[in-house]
Formats: sequence, C-alpha cells, structure tokens
Amino acid sequence: MYVMTLLAVSEAAERLGVSTRQVQHLVARGDLRSLARGVVDETSVERLLAVRRGSHTRAWAESTAWAAVALLSGRESGWLGDSQRSRLRGRLRGLEAEELAERARGRASVSRYVAHRSAGERLRAELVDTWPAAARLGLAATNAIDGYLGTTDLKAVVSRHGLIRDDAGSVTLRATSMDLDVVRDLVGASDALAALDLAESLDVRERRAGIDAIDRALGAFRG
Repeated sequence: MYVMTLLAVSEAAERLGVSTRQVQHLVARGDLRSLARGVVDETSVERLLAVRRGSHTRAWAESTAWAAVALLSGRESGWLGDSQRSRLRGRLRGLEAEELAERARGRASVSRYVAHRSAGERLRAELVDTWPAAARLGLAATNAIDGYLGTTDLKAVVSRHGLIRDDAGSVTLRATSMDLDVVRDLVGASDALAALDLAESLDVRERRAGIDAIDRALGAFRG
C-alpha cells in the first residue's frame, strides 16, 4: 500500500534547487501539492523533477502550450495571432524533446486520485482519453485512467465519482480551459499530446516512450 511521504518546504527547495519562496509559488500554482502548512507531498516533488530534469524554465501559458501541440499535430492554432504563431514555430524548431515537455506542462492542471473500481468506465467516459494514442506508442493497456476535462468540471467530477486525492493514485485528471473538441481533435490527429502526457510519468518506460515520440514529432516538424 502506498504510504505518503512528506517533505518540509526547505527540503523540497533543496531537492528542486530553488528557494523556499519559489516552492511556495509552485504550491500556489498547483505544480506541487501541499498537505499542511510547511510540508509538501514528496511524490509531487518527484513528478516535477521528472519533467524539469534539472532545468528551471518557465512553462508556457496555456494557450501557447496548446498551440504547440496543434502545430506538431498538423493543426492550426486559431486562438493565437499570426505573429505569435510565427514566433512559436521558430521556437519549436530550436527545442529538444525534454525542453518541450517542460515548456508545455502549462496546458493543463494535473491532479491524481484514487477511485473505487466501479467508477472506472463511467469516469473514463467523461474524459478526453489519450490512451489510444499511447497504445500506438507501444504501451500496453492498464487499469489507469488518464484524461482531459474542463477546468470548470473538475470539482463536480471528483465529487460525482467519490475520488480521493492521492499523488500516487491511478486516476489522472488534466483540467484545461481549452475547448475539449479541440483536445479531441488533437488526440485523433497525432501522438503529440499523448507523448507529452507520457513524458511527465514517473515510470521510466512510459517517460522514454513519450520523449522518443516528441523527438519524432519535432523532427517531422522541422523537416
């Protein structure tokens, strides 16, 4: 059974190589999970380290992150102006896979939960699930649930399915303000979004599959 390990803010700051004030900012932004005043969940620190890989680059704004996914998927990003889109194209050509994974993490606020096994299919039906694309990347199906939903729907979904917040849980909810029809289209258009999700995993095989797929997407984009 998973046993939650807590870190003092000062310990988290040392592990991340940032100040305690920056740790507090990361908690406020949702990048780290605080369980009580002055302590954070160690698993949330490990997840952030997995994405950052020693870098402290700021994440892009949500609209920019989604535009990057759209461009890599061969779709237009109509919510950006022409000049913004042109600049983003240039930036994408100069990024490596791990840098993109870090930059694009602002596309959604990620939280993890434990759910009763009876909630599985009903819960999955309410999400935009990227797992079909993950399966194309050679990963076997699991009982884990991972998908996107609207930011305004998060609380209701958690309540309706009796989800319990747990950073080691098998339910991952990615809350975004992006139009979910756009998200669905991007899931069907390419593996780029699923690859970015996998690149944030603590599982070494999943993370490697995600990074490799991002590398391929960036290579095709540059070509």
